[in-house]
Amino acid sequence: MFFRVVIATFLLGIATFIRIKVTGPSSQTALAPTYLIIALTYLLSFTGLFIPKIIKNIRANIYIQSILDLSLITGLVYVTGGVESIYSVLYPLVIIYSALFLAGRGGLISASASSIFYGLLLDLEYYGIIRPIYQWGYDYDCDAGYVFSRIFVHIISFYIIALLTSYAVKQEKKTRELLAEKESAFDQLDLLHRSIIESVDTGILTIDLNGNIKSFNTGAEKITGFLRFKIINKKVDDVFPFFSDMLNKEGPWKPGGRFEITDSEKILGCSVSPLVDGNREKIGNILIFQDLTIVKEMEYQIEKNKQLAFVGEMAAGLAHEIRNPLASISGPIQMLREDLKLDETDKRLMQIILRGKDRLEGFVKDFLLLARPKQSERKDIDVKVIIDDVLESFRFSSEWSEDIEVIMNLCDQAGIYGNKAEIRQVIWNLILNAVQAMPEGGRLKIEIRHVFNDKKKYLEIQISDTGCGIEEKNQDRVFEPFYTTKESGTGLGMAIVNRIVESHMGKIRIKSKPGKGTDCIVLLPVKELRVPKVS
Repeated sequence: MFFRVVIATFLLGIATFIRIKVTGPSSQTALAPTYLIIALTYLLSFTGLFIPKIIKNIRANIYIQSILDLSLITGLVYVTGGVESIYSVLYPLVIIYSALFLAGRGGLISASASSIFYGLLLDLEYYGIIRPIYQWGYDYDCDAGYVFSRIFVHIISFYIIALLTSYAVKQEKKTRELLAEKESAFDQLDLLHRSIIESVDTGILTIDLNGNIKSFNTGAEKITGFLRFKIINKKVDDVFPFFSDMLNKEGPWKPGGRFEITDSEKILGCSVSPLVDGNREKIGNILIFQDLTIVKEMEYQIEKNKQLAFVGEMAAGLAHEIRNPLASISGPIQMLREDLKLDETDKRLMQIILRGKDRLEGFVKDFLLLARPKQSERKDIDVKVIIDDVLESFRFSSEWSEDIEVIMNLCDQAGIYGNKAEIRQVIWNLILNAVQAMPEGGRLKIEIRHVFNDKKKYLEIQISDTGCGIEEKNQDRVFEPFYTTKESGTGLGMAIVNRIVESHMGKIRIKSKPGKGTDCIVLLPVKELRVPKVS
């Protein structure tokens, strides 16, 4: 309908131009039928807007409009010279759009209708049944051969156009279907690719040559904590300066290499690869990174276990080699001290030997406990009772100072499932460290409360002092075997504490500031005490 209006408007322009240039009566008479055809074209186009509302079938609508267009073209050919009219070239337009909308069959039907309309018009003119309406007195001088040759050429051209258009439509349909299949396959491949990229826990970040972030998968969001929509198209220098520094340097982090970087509390393993297009030209970089924090912690635990395993191998031999001589030394000295009359100097010497023997026995005992912890018997225990017992024992020990103020804040329910002797040793060692850190007195604070950590309920035991504290650089080494800052320490106390807490599926951490004191926090899984029923 749109092109019909365009053509009618074009013809109206030509007719108007002729009217302006040629103002004679004959020209006005000649143009009158043309105006009529143009008016009918506008009328039919306007009517065509309402036909689909009356006739719902689309194919029927196209056939109706095709017949109307062929009738208008035949009328235009008639009023513009009949056999000599140049407007017969408009027939193929109807044939083409019929083939486009109605496939090959519609094109052939339209070609047949065009042949009938055009052939019938020329035959009627040749036999004198009709004449051009603006030339009633003219002589028709076209012979039969010329007329029928024009009819034949037009019919052949109509069918050729219909067949070629139908072939082109079929090929276009096949191409469209093939393209749809390719698009579907591409969409599925793209969906699979996106699913893979979004499903992996590895972070994948792509950067163009200008340093702009172009893609950021779900794994990268989880690792870095950044949301994708907030950083897309931003400069990598602004969001991840540590990545930018690595990309702009040479070394093991060059494209294809692997490197590790530390971001806040995370350790990231990264690799960089060039991003290329279909022509193998570089258009950016792909940065792949993984969170290695847990892996590094596992490696650290494995290394620590190796050290403890080595210590365990040594312990078996050392325990035998040390305990036997100690037993042989201890017995005779005890007998000599009782049987001999010694002066004060000799008694002090005997006492020094016995203290050294006791200290060495304690060291061997701790050493064996650290290296080869035995499978302990566990049951329901009350930590409050253990704390009271340890404090009562401490008040009569040589380590205690009367200048130490004890503050206790204990919750009512302090039951856990564990080994009483081991938990007692944990509390003993922690209180001992706190007391030794305050040789001139201070404040010892013991607190017990229930907390939730990683959605699990724990009993938190916090033992705080106001002693000398621990330097930050040494806080990570507190739990290493044989590490100590005390002149008389063995460096096994906190290592044993850590080993016992880990065997009870608990956690321990240290918070300390030099000169202000230390907080030791132990988390032990809670298990309510089973109170026996009274019958």
